[in-house]
Amino acid sequence: MSVVRARRPRPAYPAGMETSLAALPTLPPPSAQRRRAILCVLGEGFCFALAAALIKTMRHSGVPLSEMVVFRSIVIVLVMMALLRRGGLGLVGMLRTRHPVGHAVRTLLGFFGMTTSYLGYLRLPLATVTALNFAMPLFLTVLSVPLLGERVGWRRWLAVLVGLGGVLMIVRPWHDSRTAPLGVVLLVLAGVFTWSLTTITIRRLGAAGERNATIVLWYSLGSLAIALVLALPVWVAPAPRDAALLLAAGLVTAAAQWLMTEGYRGGEATAVAPFEYGAIVHATLLGALLWGEMPDRWSIAGIAVLIAAGLYIWRRETRAA
Repeated sequence: MSVVRARRPRPAYPAGMETSLAALPTLPPPSAQRRRAILCVLGEGFCFALAAALIKTMRHSGVPLSEMVVFRSIVIVLVMMALLRRGGLGLVGMLRTRHPVGHAVRTLLGFFGMTTSYLGYLRLPLATVTALNFAMPLFLTVLSVPLLGERVGWRRWLAVLVGLGGVLMIVRPWHDSRTAPLGVVLLVLAGVFTWSLTTITIRRLGAAGERNATIVLWYSLGSLAIALVLALPVWVAPAPRDAALLLAAGLVTAAAQWLMTEGYRGGEATAVAPFEYGAIVHATLLGALLWGEMPDRWSIAGIAVLIAAGLYIWRRETRAA
């Protein structure tokens, strides 16, 4: 005796709906998105370290620092123009703003921070400069009280003091070291402080309704203009090898910016932000392999203290948010 199975009726979709449903992309699970975001942030740190190594390679080339910034700015501007064209956005429309003074302040602060970073790459070990750059959360905590009106508890103030202690362990002003001249270290720290002011300026521009592309484009074009004014009187025709290194540094920096954007767009900041500190590992390895820059025990301990303080401040801010 044969059994006749009733066929389950198919749902009645509107015409063409079945095809469109089948064509919908399958979103990756959250765990896969998180892994991709973490890989992007780790790649960002490696690209920034590699760009720093390319700049450091130029330290005996005779090319002025301002000229190096010109090459970097030209590459960033070209990348920005390509992205705007791909997105169907116009240059004039992206430059239109109601806050030109804010963009000018952001450009000047950012230019000083970028220039001092380049100076640090040329004169200091890569790991030292990278670690000092991670003192920015400490400065941001201090500046957030008078400039943003935020309340900072005693725990975060204690973390700031501990982090500054880590900076002192790295720098050791009481120790006469030829590998880390105190004047250059102070300039790098001044640049990090300036980057903190830049971050606050970007927050205010964003709160005022400025688009990200507008903020980046104003900064890129402004930095290029300032660098040209400073570089043209002392311009040195770079050798083909040096020009290739400078262009490569600009491209790698642009790739780092893209990876950073992808990382934070595709994953929660609470999950991916701690992996920013991977840049210190990358910089340490590149410095050791290329120039034999091996950090001593004081430097390693100072870097560990600085990372711990930064992670604690990041955790407190995340919980408060």
